[in-house]
Amino acid sequence: MANAQNWSTTWTFYDGDWHEGNLPLWGVRTHAIWLGSSVFDGARAFEGVTPDLDLHCARVNASAKTMFLKPVVAPEEWIGLVRDGIKRFPKDTPLYIRPMYWAERASPMSLPPDAESTRWCLSLYEVPMKKPEGFSLTLSPFKRPLPETAPVDAKAGCLYPNNARAMMEARSRGFDNCIVCDAVGNVAELANSNVFMAKDGVVFTPIPNGTFLNGITRQRTIKLMRSAGIEVVETVLKYKDFEEADEIFASGNASKVVTVNRIGERSLQPGPLFRKARELYWDFAHS
Repeated sequence: MANAQNWSTTWTFYDGDWHEGNLPLWGVRTHAIWLGSSVFDGARAFEGVTPDLDLHCARVNASAKTMFLKPVVAPEEWIGLVRDGIKRFPKDTPLYIRPMYWAERASPMSLPPDAESTRWCLSLYEVPMKKPEGFSLTLSPFKRPLPETAPVDAKAGCLYPNNARAMMEARSRGFDNCIVCDAVGNVAELANSNVFMAKDGVVFTPIPNGTFLNGITRQRTIKLMRSAGIEVVETVLKYKDFEEADEIFASGNASKVVTVNRIGERSLQPGPLFRKARELYWDFAHS
């Protein structure tokens, strides 16, 4: 059950057993808590399905390698634990599924992690799926880091403070989310998801250029749209392109495919390409 801090119902597999509630895992000298060596992935369980769970479990292991950690849990083992964990919740409870790795100790060089001290856990907790009501966007003054300045090819916890400050700045101006550009001003992503736009019946999305995560839900959405005969173009895009778009929508693990209803002061309506993308994703998830 939820604990005194009002966390939603949470179960975590750690050190060989399941534990309920917000399990404390780190000590004051744990490398991850002060030197940032944590990675995670996020999958979803909803309506009795767990779409692309295998890809999320594989990606957390790839992220671990990028951060000099030792991925000691095979994707098949992650999947088995997820299946076991889901059984601890009432049927069809919407869940966030979070496998994690982190380093407990520093290496003899002090700054890098000691790969042999890698620890891991799997946490599942109740998070409702957001209704597809849409959200507003603005342009963020913050930028995505370059591959030379941050481990952008990993789903690493150390990357998310930058996303958080972009979202907080946007919300300070009355927007729900924001478009974040790369260092040279090309659109990369939103603060917490990948982004698409449609113009004259064609869907466009930023081409992966190493500055943002090429999301699993993003890749799946593109594949589904193309299989359905929708033209999807991955290309270099500017904020102005989105200001002039017929439709804008986002893809991400938390809500899957969601529409944008305002960019700047311009209102938008959920369009046919967004509706088709969401329908295709839900059909895939339940297939």
